[in-house]
Amino acid sequence: MLSATCHCGLVTVEIPQRPRTLTNCNCSICRRYGTLCCYYRFADINVHAKRNATASYAWGDKWLRFVRCANCGCIVNWQRLSEPEKGRAGVNARLFEPELLGTPRIRRLDGARTWRHLRDDE
Repeated sequence: MLSATCHCGLVTVEIPQRPRTLTNCNCSICRRYGTLCCYYRFADINVHAKRNATASYAWGDKWLRFVRCANCGCIVNWQRLSEPEKGRAGVNARLFEPELLGTPRIRRLDGARTWRHLRDDE
């Protein structure tokens, strides 16, 4: 397991192994949050936080929620609201020390328009 914390240390997240790729999405929320996400089965991610140490945000059709530290505001992960255990979740890789992640490939996702991964020259 690889472990990381939010800036203030109140929230810890664990992932099972180094990600091979990270996603840089330009959708309206990811662009504003500045996250780089790695994806795992929801059941394989551990988030540890004391009661009331996290807050969440969901918008639009409310199918995803973004979890953040209620104190420092760092985005920790996103997860499905309906049956999260059946799907994958995204973890904000920017919380991890760079040397823990190695050198994963960063893929650009056009979440603003097409929901397709972009080639390096787009």
